[in-house]
Amino acid sequence: MAAGFIYNRKSGKVIHMNILFVSLGCDKNLVDSEVMLGMLEEKGYSFTDDEAEADIVVINTCCFIGDAKEESINTILEMAELKKSGQVKALIVTGCLAQRYREEIQTEIEEVDAIIGTSAIETIVQTLDEVLAGKSENHIEALDKPPLGGRERVVTTGGYYSYLKIAEGCNKHCTYCIIPKVRGDYRSIPMEELVAEAAFLADKGVKELILVAQETTLYGIDLYGEKSLPRLLHELCKIDGFEWIRILYCYPEEITDELIETIKEEPKICHYLDIPVQSGSDKILKLMGRRTDTAQIRSLIEKLRKEIPDICIRTTFITGFPGETEEDHENTMEFVNEVEFDRLGVFTYSPEEDTPAAIMENQIDEEMKEGRRNEMMELQQEIAFEAAQRMKGKTLTAMVEGKIADEEAYVARTYKDAPGVDGYLFINTGRTLMSGDFVKVKITGSNEYDLIGEIVED
Repeated sequence: MAAGFIYNRKSGKVIHMNILFVSLGCDKNLVDSEVMLGMLEEKGYSFTDDEAEADIVVINTCCFIGDAKEESINTILEMAELKKSGQVKALIVTGCLAQRYREEIQTEIEEVDAIIGTSAIETIVQTLDEVLAGKSENHIEALDKPPLGGRERVVTTGGYYSYLKIAEGCNKHCTYCIIPKVRGDYRSIPMEELVAEAAFLADKGVKELILVAQETTLYGIDLYGEKSLPRLLHELCKIDGFEWIRILYCYPEEITDELIETIKEEPKICHYLDIPVQSGSDKILKLMGRRTDTAQIRSLIEKLRKEIPDICIRTTFITGFPGETEEDHENTMEFVNEVEFDRLGVFTYSPEEDTPAAIMENQIDEEMKEGRRNEMMELQQEIAFEAAQRMKGKTLTAMVEGKIADEEAYVARTYKDAPGVDGYLFINTGRTLMSGDFVKVKITGSNEYDLIGEIVED
């Protein structure tokens, strides 16, 4: 019997099977989901986004911080109710939460039929076949296993941008982070596999390729004995179809002069870097296990802005890390005010079991964490507002994402905006535009983090 169908012995009929695939968490997890979807599609399964039509449910989970863990658990419980009702024939849980809490999930949620660990996603078809045959087999493999690459995928982002995961795991072992325990140490995907996967995405119509990993800047150190991100970028830029190539998650201490030069000289590479900083206090950076201090970060940003004057720098901060005093918070506020990051996100510290930070002294209460986060976001809003005002009158290239219903206006993004985390550019025009179109837009105004503009006629 072909996968995607099940034979009912009572009725003697072959029943078509629909899969509801739920992907939670980060863009790296999304790539894993798309790879699994590709494997399932190849075997004849079809997909639905309607719970009422689902015969099978697969949940790719996240457990990076408390909120993500809670969302994953609630989703499993919700889908377990469908299994109890008899509608759903199989419930499979994959991803980080599954890897970390596999015993607890199977003990406490009996409706879960099987668990797939983070290094075993290629077993998705086998696992589903086993479950439908009445077996309950978990697939958990060693975290030092080479990661998958070069696979054909089901692109779920709308088709005009897509993520390319270039490595798995992380060696940094920041004191607050659980990732090395659920994803393993840093393992790069061979360059030829990444180029083949990128070519597949370009053939599918992807125009913006976004490089992701827990850390992109260390790419190749394990395979080639040196940081090879610049070489990979040169190869990716040769592929026809891509207009933009964007780089996320660059640790500041690993950004080299060669990488900066590559960004400068390759026209397809967006002048945009995501550089997680996490704190503006040297004491807290040390407690976090970070490898840089504020002086080194300032120096790097000065260099980037000198070498690439229109560079857009995005970063993230954590408020309420254990031991963070009011002075540490004020130092971070002063740092943010001085540097004026183009894009900035703030998370409150989430204590994760089995991490050193979770058992540190002087844990901060939630109210103070939230208060400090709000203060920092208010400061960043002022910085962003002033930066948006300075954009007025400038012309930028933008990629159209879609039309606003019942209005002669479209939503778009510039090179300064990564999907899902940054702002938008709203274009007022009576012209008909298509998602994925690139247009020249003159900025006419702004609304908090977002820009407003009009098309510059060719």
